[in-house]
Amino acid sequence: MKVTVIGAGGYAGGELLRLLAQHPAVSEWMAVSRSQAGKRVADVHPALAALGDATFQDGAPGDVARGRDVVFLALEHGESSRLAGEIFAADPGLVVDLAADFRVRDTALYERYYGPHAAPELRSRFVYGLADICGPALHGARAIAVPGCFATAAELALYPLARVGLAAAPALYAITGSSGAGIGPKPTTHHPARAHNVFAYSVLGHRHDAEITEQWRRWTGGGGTGTVPRLLAHAGPFVRGIYLTLHARLEPGGNPVDGYQRAYAGRPFVRLTARPPELTHVVGTNDALLCATATEDGTELQVSVAIDNLVKGAAGQAVQAMNLALGLEETAGLRLSGIYPC
Repeated sequence: MKVTVIGAGGYAGGELLRLLAQHPAVSEWMAVSRSQAGKRVADVHPALAALGDATFQDGAPGDVARGRDVVFLALEHGESSRLAGEIFAADPGLVVDLAADFRVRDTALYERYYGPHAAPELRSRFVYGLADICGPALHGARAIAVPGCFATAAELALYPLARVGLAAAPALYAITGSSGAGIGPKPTTHHPARAHNVFAYSVLGHRHDAEITEQWRRWTGGGGTGTVPRLLAHAGPFVRGIYLTLHARLEPGGNPVDGYQRAYAGRPFVRLTARPPELTHVVGTNDALLCATATEDGTELQVSVAIDNLVKGAAGQAVQAMNLALGLEETAGLRLSGIYPC
C-alpha cells in the first residue's frame, strides 16, 4: 500500500510514521509537513532515526493524496475540513482524519463546542472509528474520523453501561499528559507549569464531551438523556497517557462487571484487569487496560482505564481503523511492546 501522512511533523504524525514504517502491508509512505518540508524526518522525530535520510515533503493536498491507498490527516482542528474537499477530489482509497472536524454529526452539538463547521456537506462521508467497539463494522469505510484521546478512554468505560439502568449520570475523571496538547509550546505545557502539578481545565465544557454525548445517545437509542456522562478533564505532570476513572450509580439488579467481559470478549487491544491498571503499563502500546469493580449489591460501579494518548488515543487507533476498513489483520503493525519502567 502507498500511504500519505499529512501533518507528519506533529506528535501524532510522528507516531503514525513509526507505526506505518513497520506495517507489513505498507510498501511506501510519504511524510507531508509544510512547516518541516525539506528536513530529515529523524531531525524532527529523533526516535525515528532508523528511517534514515527520509525527508518531509510539501505539496498541494490533492497532489499528495492522488494515487494513494490511504491518506492520514494529522492536523490541528479546523485544518482537515479546509483540505478535505481537495483530498476527496483526488480519490484516494481511504481517508483517516485524526482531528475533531468530522467526529460529530449533530450540527447543534458540533457548533456548541467548536463553532460553525467549515465543510458541513462532507460530514456524512465519515464514519466514527472507535475501533475497539466498531470492529468489523468499519470494513469497507472510505473515510474515518478517529475519536479523540479523552473520548476513547471515556467511551471504552461507558459502552457496556449503555443498556444498564443508571440512577444518575456517570462522572468521568480523567488526567492527561502534556503531549496531548500538541507539539507547539503553550503556557500549560511549559515544563515549570506542568511538572509537580495537576490542574483542571475546560471545566463543564471540554470539547470531547461532544462526541461522548453523541455516541452515548446513539448507544442508548436517545433514551439516556438524563444520564449523559460528564468529562472532568485534568492536566498531569507526565508526557504520555490518559488515566480515566468512571463512577456510576446503578439501579439495583444484575452484575455490571459481567457486561465488560461480554463487550470486550475477543477484542485484541482491550484487556480487563483484576486490579486498577497503571499508566506506565500501556505507554508506547495500542492497548487499553480496564478494571471494572462493583459494590456487592451492584448499585455502584467504578471503572479505571489506562491508554497511551498518542497511540490508542490517536495514531494506533487510526492504524487499527485502517486495518479494519481494508480487511487487513486488525493487529497488523500494532503488536507493540511497551517500555517499562518509563
